[in-house]
Amino acid sequence: MKNPTSIGPAQVSPIGTTLERHLLDRQRRMPEATGDFTGLFQQISLAAKIIGSRVSKAGLSGILGRTGTTNVQGEQVQKLDDFANSTIVSTVEAGGHVCVMGSEEVEEPIQIPSQYPQGKYVLQFDPLDGSGNIDINASIGTIFSIHRRLTPDGEPGTLKDLLQPGIDIVAAGYVVYGSSNMLVYSTGDQVDGFTYDPGVGEFFLSHPNIKVPQRGGIYSINEGNYHSWDKGIQSWVDWIKTPTQSKKAYRLRYIGAMVADLHRTLLRGGVFVYPPDDKNANGKLRLLYEASPMAFLVEAAGGVASDGKNRILTIQPKELHQRTPVFMGSPDDVADVLRFANA
Repeated sequence: MKNPTSIGPAQVSPIGTTLERHLLDRQRRMPEATGDFTGLFQQISLAAKIIGSRVSKAGLSGILGRTGTTNVQGEQVQKLDDFANSTIVSTVEAGGHVCVMGSEEVEEPIQIPSQYPQGKYVLQFDPLDGSGNIDINASIGTIFSIHRRLTPDGEPGTLKDLLQPGIDIVAAGYVVYGSSNMLVYSTGDQVDGFTYDPGVGEFFLSHPNIKVPQRGGIYSINEGNYHSWDKGIQSWVDWIKTPTQSKKAYRLRYIGAMVADLHRTLLRGGVFVYPPDDKNANGKLRLLYEASPMAFLVEAAGGVASDGKNRILTIQPKELHQRTPVFMGSPDDVADVLRFANA
């Protein structure tokens, strides 16, 4: 389903297309546009630049390690988690573009202070996905989604605004902090990737109109949990890594950060799976902060995103920190794993 706010392929300028120009081109194509969406996205990209700068020198700036507190997920909070969360909130809250925010690191809805305007959008985010990779200098990222508010304009946002299904997302994206920093986003009809040039201080369009291959050659799953899965998932893993006359063996690649593993899947194809297990009967990944935004991107790129039974984007959230199983990636590869999971 195409989103009316989507834009077509960006026109390339001699110096390259910046994220800002990409957003402004989109705004100009919409006579009814007010600039709110563009303004919000500029604030998100600014927060990404700040977080990326701090991540790149985390070992020198005294923010490696844990804070000593536990978040709502029952996980130890890393100092960079706390910094990333505070950066996004402080960058966005005063802009007048959002009415409420939701964060994986915060138990309750994040209200906009009364001295700031209440905007028409809702922002939800995982400030630093893959926190376990921070201290070993492996890839991590930020995931976000934007909805339109459901409550009356001008009033503070509520939990109702946050508990929206992925199918109603206006835009979603992620930032990967790795060998280079990339911001990837979609408004529904295509997925575009921008690489950050630190010398210029801008994100430049580097991966226009990303498409997931129909089938890949990589599977991504935490195989250390093998003995806690259902027999169907175990059988699929045994099958996918075993060569037969009709297929080659798939290669296992697992970074341990959803944003990084799915970034590779978008570009190269394959499948990312985080199934239920003995400890996480309802799955481990968060619906609102991880699964729905990434499902929105995967589908916009031509892929499939399922919880094992249903399309992830159609799940109606009932809780702010609801969890879900995840099966995402190339259409043929997702079909294979679901065939085994539902046998």
